[in-house]
Amino acid sequence: MSTTLTTAPLAALLDSLFEQANSAASSSLAMIPRSDRERMMTSKTEYRELYGHLKDLWLPVTRETGTLLYMLARSIRAEHIIEFGTSFGISALHLAAALEDNGGGLLITSEFEPGKVAKAREHIHAAELAARVDVREGDALQTLAKDLPSSIDMVLLDGAKALYTEILALLEPRLRPGALIIADNADYSPEYLEYVRNPQNGYFSVPFADDVELTYRIG
Repeated sequence: MSTTLTTAPLAALLDSLFEQANSAASSSLAMIPRSDRERMMTSKTEYRELYGHLKDLWLPVTRETGTLLYMLARSIRAEHIIEFGTSFGISALHLAAALEDNGGGLLITSEFEPGKVAKAREHIHAAELAARVDVREGDALQTLAKDLPSSIDMVLLDGAKALYTEILALLEPRLRPGALIIADNADYSPEYLEYVRNPQNGYFSVPFADDVELTYRIG
């Protein structure tokens, strides 16, 4: 059985985007000393400086994680998905494909680098999935603070790690029971992990693979 993910135009587009991402140079990242990168990754005030250095880097999810996102969104019949950290739109394409195959819905995704917003929109249009995606440009603490659906089925956290707890707090009142939250590189946000791994806060949460935290909203 064919899916949006495995047929034209998206399948060939994803092959091209992953090839570009794999061949892209990471010199901007290498120029920042490791100690400084780790400090900025966990700082609530310095993350903008770090991501300013990374504005031309792809920083995509892996193929496996992208497929996982598609499968999870399909399995819970997601209609409303929120993404923090669009980058060039590879993860958004997987999530939008799931919404399309679920029969409809909307992905709201936020990115503060204008260049990445433009490229993500270009890729989403090329995939013929623009009707499924609302790309919001700006600080997610503002763009995701209003005009959201009353019920959220799924969340992908893949932006500035230091803000994971704050972004979750914005979305938490709208998370439906059974909602899924996928947090990439959550080890850089110990505050977030402590919160979602405490069942008293209304979640079950476990590390999945090497760099993903998978969280289930209890109620």
